Amino acid sequence: MTMKDDTVTSDPRHDSAIKHVTGRAEYTDDIPEPAGTLHAYLGLSTRAHARIRKLDLAAVKTAPGVVGVLTEEDIPGENDVSPTGLNDEPVFATGKVEFWGQPMFAVVAETRDAARRAAQQAVIAYEDLPHVLDAAEARAADYPYVTAPLKLERGDVAPALRTAPHRLSGQMRVGGQDHMYLEGHIAFAIPGEDEDVIVHSSTQHPSEAQHMVAKVLGVNSHAVTVNVRRMGGGFGGKETQMNLFCAVAAIAAKKWRCAVKIRPDRDDDMSATGKRHDFVIDYDVGFDEAGRITAVEGQFAARCGFSADLSGPVTDRALFHADNAYYYPNVRLTSHPMKTNSVSNTAFRGFGGPQGVIAAERMIEEIAYALGKDTLDVRRANFYGTDDRNLTPYHQTVEDNIMPRIVDELEANADYRARREAVLAYNASGGILRKGIALTPVKFGISFTATWYNQAGSLVHVYNDGSIALNHGGTEMGQGLNTKVAQIAADAFGVDFSRVKITRTTTEKVPNTSATAASSGSDLNGMAALDGCEQIKARLIEFAAEKWQAKPDTVRFADNQVHIGSEAVPFADFIKQAYMARVQLSAAGFYKTPKIHWDRASGKGRPFYYFAYGAACSEVTIDTLTGEYQLDRTDILHDVGRSLNPQLDIGQIEGAFIQGMGWLTTEELWWDDEGQLRTHAPSTYKIPLASDRPRVFNVALPEWSENRENTIKRSKAVGEPPFMLGISVFEALSMAVASVADYKTCPRLDAPATPECVLMAVERLREGRADVSG
Repeated sequence: MTMKDDTVTSDPRHDSAIKHVTGRAEYTDDIPEPAGTLHAYLGLSTRAHARIRKLDLAAVKTAPGVVGVLTEEDIPGENDVSPTGLNDEPVFATGKVEFWGQPMFAVVAETRDAARRAAQQAVIAYEDLPHVLDAAEARAADYPYVTAPLKLERGDVAPALRTAPHRLSGQMRVGGQDHMYLEGHIAFAIPGEDEDVIVHSSTQHPSEAQHMVAKVLGVNSHAVTVNVRRMGGGFGGKETQMNLFCAVAAIAAKKWRCAVKIRPDRDDDMSATGKRHDFVIDYDVGFDEAGRITAVEGQFAARCGFSADLSGPVTDRALFHADNAYYYPNVRLTSHPMKTNSVSNTAFRGFGGPQGVIAAERMIEEIAYALGKDTLDVRRANFYGTDDRNLTPYHQTVEDNIMPRIVDELEANADYRARREAVLAYNASGGILRKGIALTPVKFGISFTATWYNQAGSLVHVYNDGSIALNHGGTEMGQGLNTKVAQIAADAFGVDFSRVKITRTTTEKVPNTSATAASSGSDLNGMAALDGCEQIKARLIEFAAEKWQAKPDTVRFADNQVHIGSEAVPFADFIKQAYMARVQLSAAGFYKTPKIHWDRASGKGRPFYYFAYGAACSEVTIDTLTGEYQLDRTDILHDVGRSLNPQLDIGQIEGAFIQGMGWLTTEELWWDDEGQLRTHAPSTYKIPLASDRPRVFNVALPEWSENRENTIKRSKAVGEPPFMLGISVFEALSMAVASVADYKTCPRLDAPATPECVLMAVERLREGRADVSG
């Protein structure tokens, strides 16, 4: 079965594409509301760190339309929704607030507008306490860690640094990022009889939301059902952050015995929910005349916020990717997950990986400028190789390294060398406009580093008319997961894609699901779906062999028919006969990722099943008088193994690249001195626009690639890895800035490299100042 003939790779469009563009796709807020539905709204703190001396809600309770108010005292179970079980994330603050925007109570009213207006009527007296917002300040102030740090170490770092032919050190600040979904956080709870409650929500982790709701209600998980039809964007931010809203909606629904919906405004959503972790990275690197790295010491401090949330695994993954595509003979990497008086940061596409990768690329860039070399030549000198150059800092052997081939092909297809010479010639004219070009790689590990999450279930039904319904534990957030899983089922039964229907994700059908995260949605749920299909097929083959007196190996499913020897029976007719013969036409599938293991205490193991590879070449033009810039061209070659759906995969690569570019160029989060987030709406927070995309944008998949591991159809994950291809834009900007000082100094741009930062970096280099960080 070739890739081109495979039903799985027939490139059907997204199953909800028409509904998306016509507005017929139904989201949580589109669910018809039963009569008497109430609406909740959160009352948020206006201090970054303070004791609550008075919380007077009298005016709130008597405001028009208000039915009641929820505080910590109204929670029948535990006042905690922490995903790690550390009991450090209350639904409602009690006694003390630890960030500006922390929920203190919830108003429940007849309309959302009434609840929102009433929430502003609270009279609160605070006793201010010292607060710290920045990770570096938190380290200096001896603030605690929110979770245990990690150290990865191999070789003998100190002497290798001392004896290195060349050595340099520096610090880089990497900003955070808001998820900026089209659909914000929302939960809609409907009470049932006894302890039961149904929660419709926009969550990436239905099982966790189920467990959190059960926890706050003080009931067993079987009393809680969480449903997810689709999300209007997730990007990791709806993995844990939705727990709060599900809990509030459920508590209110059970208390007042009616349906309750909660949906915050964008401003409050951005203030009260977590974002990508911003990092302060200190690095010390030794290298030789060829630019080959001999030793690396890295310290990774992250602004984690007031509670742990997912900061432990996020900062761990930053260390896992601090090597990117490069071999470090001697290495020591340490994480510092710092507590700060800000909203707890959380999962975001790449899950710490981008912060690690950009540190590796900064060191490569520094070495290139120090030696006067092309950054691509320094990258090539440090790529993972074979034998003695294939061991990661966490002691996993890189067995599937295709990075050199990816870079070779992209370098040729993008005409990198000739274009770089043209850029150098253009800048030599000394004009106001300067150009830069960079080709950067990404090597990204695929699997949850929490090994137990690498499992998935499915439920497959074949109805007696030959139609197929499939349910799995993954969630659809626009990425096309349901389309891919439906393709897999259609291919297994040899029927048209249209015969398969993916039903909404619900904890009633597939229990104990993992979050749709870590780029593992298709890997895990696709294999679980295939397992369910194969169980049913095995029964059908046994039935066919017995009824037609045929050998089992002569039974095959293809072309909407079941072929039994030389006879072909239409699939629907065959299923009808199997039903009449009492063949079981339903199965629960299951899959767990093999080979992986991880010992965090020793910093050793195989946390990743395989690696995904890619590379991007970007060219930019900057205005040295204003710092403004444009992205002239980007070429991408990204590895997805044997693509399950090239059309969807290319869309994911394009979207990830633009989102990664936004993280590094325009998306600036800014807190004032009092600890209030001031970039809390689209009016103050700038995501990339259509006009920011590359003027020329070429994206290709290497058709020769095939996953050497036994993944679903030998494909590779695509959600997170291409996000880091945006680093090529960041480094191209750096080259353009460096041109004003004849490329003798690394500009050391901090991220995001907004036009203001680019302009300041240009001025510093022109003035010849030693401090060139920006």
